[in-house]
Amino acid sequence: MKRRALIALLGTSAIVVFALIVAPQTVPAKKEGPSPAAYNPYPPGILPPDLRSEIERVRREVNRIFQQALGEWRALPPPTLTGQPPTLQSTGYQAVQTLGKLMNYDENMSVFKDRACAFCHMPYVAFSGPIPSVNLTMIAYPGSFAFRAGKRTAPRYTYSPWYPVLQYNATVGLFFGGNFWDSRATGYLLQNPDGEQAQHPPVDTQEMGLPDTACIAFRLSQAEYRRLFEDVWGQDALDIKFPYDTEKICATPGGAAVFGTDTTPVKLRPEDRVLANRVFDNWGQSLDFFEKSKEVSPFTSKFDAFLASKATLTADEMAGYNLFKGKGNCNSCHVDGRGTTLTPGQTDTSTAATVNPLFTCFGSANEGLPLNPRNAFYYQTTPDFFGFTPNPFGFAYRDLGMGTFLRSGFGSAPNPNATWIPFAPSTDGQFQVSTARNVGMAPTQCPTTEAPGPYFQKEFFHNGYIKSLKQLVHFYNTRDEPTFAFPVTSGHCPLGTVERVTCWPMPEVRNNIDMTTGKLGLTDREENQIVAFLQTLTDGFTKPYPNRNTFTGMCMAGGSAATQGNNSIIPTPPLPPCASAICGVAPLPTMPIP
Repeated sequence: MKRRALIALLGTSAIVVFALIVAPQTVPAKKEGPSPAAYNPYPPGILPPDLRSEIERVRREVNRIFQQALGEWRALPPPTLTGQPPTLQSTGYQAVQTLGKLMNYDENMSVFKDRACAFCHMPYVAFSGPIPSVNLTMIAYPGSFAFRAGKRTAPRYTYSPWYPVLQYNATVGLFFGGNFWDSRATGYLLQNPDGEQAQHPPVDTQEMGLPDTACIAFRLSQAEYRRLFEDVWGQDALDIKFPYDTEKICATPGGAAVFGTDTTPVKLRPEDRVLANRVFDNWGQSLDFFEKSKEVSPFTSKFDAFLASKATLTADEMAGYNLFKGKGNCNSCHVDGRGTTLTPGQTDTSTAATVNPLFTCFGSANEGLPLNPRNAFYYQTTPDFFGFTPNPFGFAYRDLGMGTFLRSGFGSAPNPNATWIPFAPSTDGQFQVSTARNVGMAPTQCPTTEAPGPYFQKEFFHNGYIKSLKQLVHFYNTRDEPTFAFPVTSGHCPLGTVERVTCWPMPEVRNNIDMTTGKLGLTDREENQIVAFLQTLTDGFTKPYPNRNTFTGMCMAGGSAATQGNNSIIPTPPLPPCASAICGVAPLPTMPIP
């Protein structure tokens, strides 16, 4: 990378910072040279019309909670480091948790200082996507350089710290653990998948966009809460000698053509790179501690109270629970820690094996979801201001999930274990089994995800195709019914059918489809009862969920949960064959992916 070329392209870092920041207090006073234009390769209707105002709304909410976290830090008693090994006596837990909270809500940890981690993960939706119109349309969230966007939904933080390090169980022939939809945050180095997950978005070109992991250490060295970081991780932790051009580099989005293939453009001395790497690890560890705290993952749902004999489920909730662990077969993956009743007439007399079941098996599965043409990623086929093309394949892209990761393929991450590569064909199309906990969490102002509401529009599964819990259960129930499954793509269901109600388009990836669901024989009432049970898994029943009332947007109302979001369905264009750079990478899929 040539520094002169970088300076010629960008002028000063202020040019870049100016690009898309709207808040007056962050707009630089001086601008030199051309300002980078927003990246908008999208046809009409892909980006929601309220996107800019919603971005600013979420940023205001993020900054409000950041100020709250600053107050919590300042209220902490001074730490006392004592003992052997040295420990922050009495305040250690609070210090690390508060540090992680500050990091989570700090917009300065992105290339243009306009995206915190929390921008895609707000507490009122169980730390998932906070913009209803984005959930309804473009699926992935706009990153620091608007409007680059990823390709998948923002998964929930809640209970993610309990996922183990990714491992292959040779006896059953399945992978378990890791983090992210494709399990690419394996945890191999930190031995902590959740901590590793927190390391990816800051340097993801589509998200927070920093071009070098050292930029995290650089921005932390300038942070208002630097002293807290040093209290927790050591007084000299941030004493790194950064080159004179670090600010310019860290204010340039990852993927910029001036970087070429250089993933460490901040040219640190070897000893300083070691320190910066340690800070980057501490970043992940701190965020993990926050996500495992009672502020994020508190086990305060009605179901938790039910397990403790402190609450009684309603008739529909109890019926839904029995269906969940019986006829609906949900419990085969979203494990509740109790027995499973699979045939009529059986009675479950088991008790909870654990009093805090996580409602996941930590595995992965291909549920056969259709390709969602609403996904903004398909349209990012041209270079942006910085010469970066997010998706050169367009609609020839197919999301193979874990299979792409095991091949170290496009849009994923390097696979750190070569012995896993041969298993890629058996994992094509597989995505992580999310915990069912908090799947129905919504803001207190619009406390349901279901129409007619008032409701908060969420998106479900990795590609956001499903728009309500009712649709989610109905999909599991009827996906493989001959009268529901059609050889069409989304937006092309036959006349006389209704997509997501009486028509399911064909799977994006037909390999390795999980057949434990798809033809369950549930009635409409039984589907609704399972939805009622899922809503008992929302935290905040025994104790208010922190910051669940910070939503300042608008609720939606009207319609039906069965057809929720159907007015946003668009026709899938004629699909080219899967790109060879994705489906032609060895080891090849077990059968062709159209």
